[in-house]
Amino acid sequence: MAIPISAQGYQRLEKELAQLKEDRPAIIQAIKEAREQGDLRENAGYDAARERQGMNEARINYLENRLAQATIVDLDKLSGSKVVFGCTVTVVDVDTEEEKVFTILGPDEANASKKTISYQSPVGKALLGHEEGEEVTVQIPRGNVVYEITKIEFLGSKVVEE
Repeated sequence: MAIPISAQGYQRLEKELAQLKEDRPAIIQAIKEAREQGDLRENAGYDAARERQGMNEARINYLENRLAQATIVDLDKLSGSKVVFGCTVTVVDVDTEEEKVFTILGPDEANASKKTISYQSPVGKALLGHEEGEEVTVQIPRGNVVYEITKIEFLGSKVVEE
């Protein structure tokens, strides 16, 4: 299954993968040094190094699989009148009149502090395919929220730059 991702998001994942692979020798060295300290049953340094190795390898596997499934989307070439991957959408909560702005991206690019959400999230899924002026009901853990879409913009790659 292809997973859309911005070019910038893809580059970030590639950079993280390269760093994790670069960290491998240091982790192996830490395991070797801890092993040389004797009894492995009560060797906290050994346990910590092995745990770090396991986490590092799991993340490497995840990133390699994710990058293999990725379809790079050039955000600068997107346009249209509907909510799609890569657009920035402004919504108003019909009940509270609270305005929110989201940029719809892939799951590896979702970041609440940058106001990016995954197209796979409940809000992302509900908004996809709708146009300005439409009301969309979103099922979230605390119940249903009705959003009115007030603006759809295509801001391009500047929405994902660090």
